[in-house]
Amino acid sequence: MKQHFLAVNRESLAKQASLLRIASMKLADSLRAGTFRSLYRGQGIEFSGVREYLRGDDVRAIDWNVTARMGKPFVKLFEEEHELQIFLVIDRSFSMFTGSGKRSRYETAAEAAALITMAAEVNASSVGAVIFDGEIRFSCSPESGRRRTMLLLTRLDETDGSESAGSVLGSALTGAGKLLKKRSLVFVLSDFRSTSWIDPLASLAQKHDVAAVRITDASDNELPEMGTVPFIDSETKTRLVLPTSLSSFRNAWRADNRQHLAGWRESCRKHGVLPLIIATDDDPVRVLSNFFAHRGQTA
Repeated sequence: MKQHFLAVNRESLAKQASLLRIASMKLADSLRAGTFRSLYRGQGIEFSGVREYLRGDDVRAIDWNVTARMGKPFVKLFEEEHELQIFLVIDRSFSMFTGSGKRSRYETAAEAAALITMAAEVNASSVGAVIFDGEIRFSCSPESGRRRTMLLLTRLDETDGSESAGSVLGSALTGAGKLLKKRSLVFVLSDFRSTSWIDPLASLAQKHDVAAVRITDASDNELPEMGTVPFIDSETKTRLVLPTSLSSFRNAWRADNRQHLAGWRESCRKHGVLPLIIATDDDPVRVLSNFFAHRGQTA
């Protein structure tokens, strides 16, 4: 049985598509304002002429035919390519389907990913993605155009209930690096409840601009007082009985979340990854727009 996420709590999919498109227009403006200048450095693909070699130029750019004719070295010039290429790494593991409010973590991640995808189309940027749970479920290299947008929106919107337990976040990050042939802006949307992802994330950030988007929920930090309550881990199916009414337990829960969050932020910053948090009760348009606006001020 297929489930749909982007149309939840909307009168129709058409209305939701309209709402997403309006929001993505605003986000596209913020994306352009964000600049991400490092992505625009480097040689484009269109030859525009030659100039005399200057000390420090890449010797691989020398035009040997012109050099032979002129008797001194000349290098090829290329028009700079300004297309911003975007890639999405999207977590659809079991833990992403949890949440204490109206939306699950995955619904929040799917809406954010859909907005970024549609904003990329508005900006004529190419976009690709990998979607994973305990396995890699879908992947595609970046392309631009409406067909690619609709493909990604369809993949984000549906799941057939065949998800595998666990999370292959590390493998998804490694796979993204193999798919990307030019410097890109990569968004990793996950709750980061996985292991062995730090090294692949660091490796990806060496060649690309990477934003780690952590999807959180109010229950991460605060549990309601419900007495002694049985909890089941969505990934391992481990069953625990937690004393939610004890202030000492709630304090320990809160402290543990703060510690994990601080460690995650430190790991991101250490490896040049931009940390961003979107909570299940946040408006993804607002959070993403603020993120790009901040990048525009600091770029």
